[in-house]
Amino acid sequence: MIKSMTGYGRAREIRNKRDITVEVRSVNNRYLDCAVKMPRMYAFAEDAVKSGVQKFVSRGKVDVYITVDASAADVAKVTVNRELAASYRDALLELAEVTGTSANVTPELLSRYPDVLTVTKADEDLETVSTDICAVLEQALTTYNEMRAVEGKKLAEDIGNRLTYIENYTTQVEARSPATVAEYRAKLRARMQEVLQSTSIDEQRILTEAAIYADKVAVDEETVRLRSHVAQLRTMLESNEPMGRKMDFLIQEVNRESNTIGSKCNDVAIAQVVVGLKAEVEKMREQVQNVE
Repeated sequence: MIKSMTGYGRAREIRNKRDITVEVRSVNNRYLDCAVKMPRMYAFAEDAVKSGVQKFVSRGKVDVYITVDASAADVAKVTVNRELAASYRDALLELAEVTGTSANVTPELLSRYPDVLTVTKADEDLETVSTDICAVLEQALTTYNEMRAVEGKKLAEDIGNRLTYIENYTTQVEARSPATVAEYRAKLRARMQEVLQSTSIDEQRILTEAAIYADKVAVDEETVRLRSHVAQLRTMLESNEPMGRKMDFLIQEVNRESNTIGSKCNDVAIAQVVVGLKAEVEKMREQVQNVE
């Protein structure tokens, strides 16, 4: 079943003590345009995120919002500056010797001096972090695709109804088209009788003129192609593959056939049918703009 290009999905999970939230939202676009917004310190995972989106989405403007709370995962690492501590110890002992006093140099005392102890954050495993973000992203994309499928089902139903209307209009054109030739032949006969009055009418000439007219207004090829396009569009509605571009192309062909029928048939009844036909085509084109 076709999917809509418009959708929203959200997922949140704590992985390796990191609270990761991912939101995915999209609107219509001719091609795939993915924008990722995430903390700068996790920018290394952006390419992996975009690759993950490409597995789920073929076109549309997709915005991915990622937040990461890593406060619980922060691991403090304390290091001792041995050379500096030794320098402080020697300085204290020398100071005690100068003042003639005893020096009780303890670790607690040395730890109070600047830069003897340094607290740093442990390095993160970038590959693990990237994998965790992509795992939550996949959950959000799954929800996002479910929403797009629901919307796609509604689109398919509406487009299917439009196709039924188009088939009905096509049937009306096919039924009316032969009558236009018969009416033309009758009008031609009446005009010739009016002009020639008592003179005999050349039946062969009337048949020839009617045949030429019938060839000009014949829309058999157009109606056959219309039905073919409608059948293909119905098949596309059931496809699990992205069909938006193909459907858009076929609708252009349907519109072209409708215009050709309108220009060929110099008949008020058919002209009214063509107006209704083109109205349905335009409505269907607007709906297809939402199909992936």
